[in-house]
Amino acid sequence: MTNDTPNDTTQHKDTQAWSEVQLPTGTGAKDPYAMPALMPSSADRAIRSFNVADHTVPTRKQEDFRYTPVERLSEFFEPFEPSGATEVSVEPLEGDDLPDGVEISAIDKGEAPMGTVGEPADRIEAVEWNAVEDAMLVTLRGEVSAPVLISVHGVDDRLDALHLVIEAEEGAHADVVIDHTGVARLDECVEIIAGKDSRLNVTSLQQWDAGSKHVGGHRISVGEGAELRHNVVTLGGDVVRLRIDQDFAGPQAKSEMLGIYFVEPDQHLEHRTMIVHNQPQCTSRVIYKGALAGKGAHSAWVGNALILPNAPGTDSYELNRNLLLTRGAIADSEPNLEIENGNIVGAGHASSVGRFDDEQLFYLQSRGIPENVARRLVVHGFFSELVEQIGLPQISAALMGSLDARLEGDAKAIKAADLKLVEQTEGTDFDGADPDDADPDDAGFGSEEPSSDNNEDSNEPRHTEEN
Repeated sequence: MTNDTPNDTTQHKDTQAWSEVQLPTGTGAKDPYAMPALMPSSADRAIRSFNVADHTVPTRKQEDFRYTPVERLSEFFEPFEPSGATEVSVEPLEGDDLPDGVEISAIDKGEAPMGTVGEPADRIEAVEWNAVEDAMLVTLRGEVSAPVLISVHGVDDRLDALHLVIEAEEGAHADVVIDHTGVARLDECVEIIAGKDSRLNVTSLQQWDAGSKHVGGHRISVGEGAELRHNVVTLGGDVVRLRIDQDFAGPQAKSEMLGIYFVEPDQHLEHRTMIVHNQPQCTSRVIYKGALAGKGAHSAWVGNALILPNAPGTDSYELNRNLLLTRGAIADSEPNLEIENGNIVGAGHASSVGRFDDEQLFYLQSRGIPENVARRLVVHGFFSELVEQIGLPQISAALMGSLDARLEGDAKAIKAADLKLVEQTEGTDFDGADPDDADPDDAGFGSEEPSSDNNEDSNEPRHTEEN
């Protein structure tokens, strides 16, 4: 994680990095390809500080907040006293007892590893840091035989802050699920440390009830030879804004970020990823997919990848695809790639915002498939591969059921599917609505139909609005 706070360690790293840059002389000085870019990168310009006052109050004029409805999140811009009402528990995803190799502890602010994975990148994260006094630490050692569930449950809409630290020690293999449910206004930070040669899969589920607001960030460090899969699934909450910042702590590491979101009327779901390649021979992949339905549904994805001069052999790619299901939905998609090193394996990005392909629908309907079922099949195919890649069969089927219910647009079916997903993650029986009571053939998108044209662009940032 890039740290711009002036200190001896940062200055040493910067000097070491730039010492590898050989400035060309003679005729080579006029060749723009003879040297890496010497202009400051986005990460170099970014303020990173634990001090709230070091960060300006967010406005839409700022690059990092231009897609964000700042007026709906203003309560998170100033220091507050957290309610402490949010319920947090750690349990196995299956069975009654935590598997061997899992240790749960509370650590005070200032005690490592809390606060060691970078520094807050915006005012929201700095407010969280100054609001909390401690953190929950989940330490993973060896081969952890079953997924670990961290349940975060909101009980009311009072402002609260939460800090979690997940540390996989050297050689550890583990799966962790963070499940967010209930009603909350939560500012949260999750620090994730994948130690040397570890294999870590972290899935963050946002299944908030209506009226909830969830902001904050995940700060991630991937060690030498380690492999991290970071999954984000956002299905609920009025406003959710998550920032994921990741760098590498050693060479030959791999990182994969997968994201799924479904945006309903008047929801704003925003995901921002930043991967800094600061070590040699590391690989990163970012794939986020979202579907939007209804007037006022708004998503924002901003993907950033920075390849520093001291990261030869980098292989990086990021992709975002958005499917607009009705008129009135807005999808902002912006991939950014900065390359300061010519010795790389590959680097690329792609972004698209589009609507249902009428030819696909016509083909399916010509085979006798009703239109609403055909639409569900298209969306199912859009998400299914990504759901499987998350690598948690315990929740895959329930997650697809929740996505299908949202596509149908039936509130009763959505509630029942969400309860089923919660049941799969938390092992709790709910007396919710029976999904069999809902007839999917009677449910539709509502009165608005999607337009027939399709507009995609695999190279340029997109801001698409359907009126």
